[in-house]
Amino acid sequence: MRITRHFSQLWEKRDPTAGQLGTYFFFALLRLVLVFVPQLGYIHPDEFFQSVEVMTGDHFRLEHTRSWEFNNSMPVRSITLPWVLMRVPWSFYEFLALYVRDWWQVELINSYAFLVFPRLIYTLISYSNDWCLYRICRLYGLRHEIRLLALGSSWVLLVFGTRTFSNTLELAMCAWLLCLVAECMLKTNTIVYKKEYLEEKYDKAASISERVKIWKLKNSLPAHNLQHLFAMSSICVAGVFNRPTFLLFGAPMVFFWLLRGMGTRSVSFRDFNLRIGLFCLCALPALLLFIFCDSLYYKHLTVGELHMLQVGIDNFVFTPWNFIKYNLDPSHTATHGVHPCYVHLLVNVPMLFNILGLAALVAFAQLLLRFFCAEYQLLPRFQSIVSLMSGAIFVPLFFLSLINHQEPRFLLPLTFPLLLLHAPKLITGFSATYPFQTQHPMLRWLYDNVLCSRASAPHLLRIWYVCNVVFTVFFGFIHQAGIFPLAQRMAHVVATKPMATHVHLLTSHTYSLPLHLVNVPSSRELHFNPQTHQRYRRQRDFYLYEYGGLPMNSLLDKVKLIAGNCELKRNGATRLRYKMYLAIPAPLSDELHEALQRSNASSYLHFELLSVFYPHLSTEAFPRLRGRHPCDVDAPHWTHDDLRGTCDVEQPPTLSFAYLSRQFSSFVHQFGLALYEIDVRRKQTPALTHTIDVNTTPLPESTA
Repeated sequence: MRITRHFSQLWEKRDPTAGQLGTYFFFALLRLVLVFVPQLGYIHPDEFFQSVEVMTGDHFRLEHTRSWEFNNSMPVRSITLPWVLMRVPWSFYEFLALYVRDWWQVELINSYAFLVFPRLIYTLISYSNDWCLYRICRLYGLRHEIRLLALGSSWVLLVFGTRTFSNTLELAMCAWLLCLVAECMLKTNTIVYKKEYLEEKYDKAASISERVKIWKLKNSLPAHNLQHLFAMSSICVAGVFNRPTFLLFGAPMVFFWLLRGMGTRSVSFRDFNLRIGLFCLCALPALLLFIFCDSLYYKHLTVGELHMLQVGIDNFVFTPWNFIKYNLDPSHTATHGVHPCYVHLLVNVPMLFNILGLAALVAFAQLLLRFFCAEYQLLPRFQSIVSLMSGAIFVPLFFLSLINHQEPRFLLPLTFPLLLLHAPKLITGFSATYPFQTQHPMLRWLYDNVLCSRASAPHLLRIWYVCNVVFTVFFGFIHQAGIFPLAQRMAHVVATKPMATHVHLLTSHTYSLPLHLVNVPSSRELHFNPQTHQRYRRQRDFYLYEYGGLPMNSLLDKVKLIAGNCELKRNGATRLRYKMYLAIPAPLSDELHEALQRSNASSYLHFELLSVFYPHLSTEAFPRLRGRHPCDVDAPHWTHDDLRGTCDVEQPPTLSFAYLSRQFSSFVHQFGLALYEIDVRRKQTPALTHTIDVNTTPLPESTA
């Protein structure tokens, strides 16, 4: 009992910051583990098609999709950063894979590596956000434990931080820039204060020897005017070429850097102008490097033209300007989706940062209220860390809200300043003191029951954890999660198919399939045979047809058309055999059955359900509460009653446990991506004229 009492006393006296740091390290390790698991959730096609699809396809000479952003005539994406971050590491990885293949007969170049290795690089970069946050907290004497805990447990870092979005790089670059600006602001404020103090002492000095001593002390102060100038300018150039929206995020940070010490006797407008000029001058090397590399890649500039010195202004491409020109046209951005101006403020910020996002919006509204009420003494000092972080949050948020296309990932760079300012509220509550200037019964009730530490502190951290776990599971493991297993299955089909056989895959109501994950050698590139030392070109044998949200009747027409063309080639002189597959969300299986019933396609098309990849949720085809189990659609017993059979799910509702459990099972099993193999009936059997056979046994090696 004495030992138990001793341990309980130690537990009560434990340092809570140690527990917060331990929890942070758990989430930091979890971020790395989630890369290798891997996360199958598919957030947005830009995760692949803005970098990985092109870089991996180019390096390994694979079939890949080059989106319109990489059009040589008017490219809007810089290739320099993706080339450095992927092509160079892929070269080392390929060199390692060659020796592993020779020594241990293990193939490291596969679909899993194409998914995980680029994510690993971006995840390692994401850890720089943690270091920058810790660095600023140490510089300004802030509590770093709860801030690191909030950053590490945020689903923004656990999901977006491990993905190959350009927004993930933008988040890291904003963190680097904020760290440098915060360090420069602190150093300038410290040195300016010391300098003015010494000047005041110098003026009051009574003797020459004392003045000489003070003068020497003042001259020994380190320089601060141009600190981190080259690093900051280079980060800004790289950020703009990565995503030109970096202009909106970096502008307030650079503005605070330029204004350091302004309003004191030591810093004048001459220093301000000098900083601007030298900042632009130091940005030139990085600017020229990016323009040169992009111009070479997009073939606007060639080595022959450089050798002959036949170079003009048309030989150079400036991708950020092309990006800005494209997005300044509202009709262009409207093609990607039109959103109201309040979506960022009322939807995306709460979704990304949940309770802390709401706290940030309320805190900013309070600052605006104090400003308009002329309560200037209650506002933070302009050249303070609070003003810097507030500007880094709300200036870009305002301008991004003016654009008619608004996605949550566009706000990723707000994560760093928002958590640095508001993460302590997870343990202190919304407000430790009464925040209002006037005493009113309603305001007092609001403070006592919602805002004060006693009322809000016990719940905020729990709400934070629950929201982040939900979003991590949904976007990391459920949303469009069947795409990668589908790519792995197709890679296996292509690798094991007979010679002179084409593979056709049709998809509908899903995101685009990254072709490089199928691991099919490119038919447009020359390949080298190390045995014969000859170059050759492969014939194309994999065809992908993506039909978005096409209605099922129209999709069935596409199936008929493609099957007809394949049959012509099969019966022609080339005698090309083929395999045809259809991948649709499981909730659409009954629509497929109904479409086949309405048409005569069932007389010559045979759909066989090969597998259902779980989990998979497509927002274009939500599961239905009274939908069919995908394996019940076109069930085999219907072959005996000429489609007059009924499914248990469709029986009249009863309160029996069997009915409810069947409904629940059918609903859960709709969270999948169904893969059908389509065969053409070449010899029609009278008894099976209207029959659709479905093999309900999925293949174990390819199910998710």
